[in-house]
Amino acid sequence: MAKVTLIEAVTMALAWEMEHDERVMVLGEDVGVNGGVFRATAGLQSRFGPDRVMDTPLAESMIAGMSIGMAAQGMRPVAEIQFMGFIYPAVDQMINHAGRLRHRTRGRLHCPMVLRAPFGGGIHAPEHHSESTEALFAHMPGIRVVIPSSPTRAYGLLLAAIRDPDPVVFLEPKRIYRLAKQEVADDGKALPLDTCYILREGADCTLVTWGASTLETMKAASALAEDGIDCEVIDLATISPIDMETILESVEKTGRLVIVHEAARSFGVGAEVAAEVAEKAIYDLEAPIQRVTGYDTVMPLFRLEMQYLPGIQRIADAVKKTFED
Repeated sequence: MAKVTLIEAVTMALAWEMEHDERVMVLGEDVGVNGGVFRATAGLQSRFGPDRVMDTPLAESMIAGMSIGMAAQGMRPVAEIQFMGFIYPAVDQMINHAGRLRHRTRGRLHCPMVLRAPFGGGIHAPEHHSESTEALFAHMPGIRVVIPSSPTRAYGLLLAAIRDPDPVVFLEPKRIYRLAKQEVADDGKALPLDTCYILREGADCTLVTWGASTLETMKAASALAEDGIDCEVIDLATISPIDMETILESVEKTGRLVIVHEAARSFGVGAEVAAEVAEKAIYDLEAPIQRVTGYDTVMPLFRLEMQYLPGIQRIADAVKKTFED
């Protein structure tokens, strides 16, 4: 097995599916000749041709709308939005058409498309290049939202997303695109969607996170272990729909819950997880739920962005707060 980065795992998954399913095609800004702004599609146009790896104009609404039309007619398009901050013109197409197509046609048509976008901060980029607004899409009925946090999950979840019969928004945490390598078998095996992944087992506190924040969360769990606090770390992976069963089982065991994400604090996925646990497992909790998040402001420029993102100390402090009398 080759050791690859998260971005290389994305490329591998795209290449595998294009090789084995002629319905799959890639489209987006600069995805062809240049191989994408982060090189996620590097080499695919020369391998599969410009009809299947298509450069488009700078028009996100058109990219999403064209993908919906192709998906409705039997193709499996994978569209790239260059940065999540550019995705908002596509929201109209996704909420009004992609998410409703199966319902609108009473099951006669469906929409097997993937909308990929790099998201999140931490790369010293301007504000529109550092968005974490995944909750917008999680709130749209009929659309899955998937966020990998490692090369292994990027490969397996992207394969599953492409094969899904309904639209998937696939958000890639660009801060960890090239941060680490993992051995990934290029065997075409998909990972299940709608499933959480337990990254670290523990008995004292449950930490729920996703995307690039898994890095700091795992480091915080290791630091807390030195203080005698044994944390269980759960990667949501699919944030819509959420695998609440895994989270509730963990909270039943630990009695404590801390949620970590870099998106703004209010009205986010973390708030949904907290509400579900409060509704269904209130008697299992030994302390109030804590959230460690970004702030309810626009992502700052690079001088302050690491103060905006949840850090190891903020996470550790939140966990310790759950043990206060």
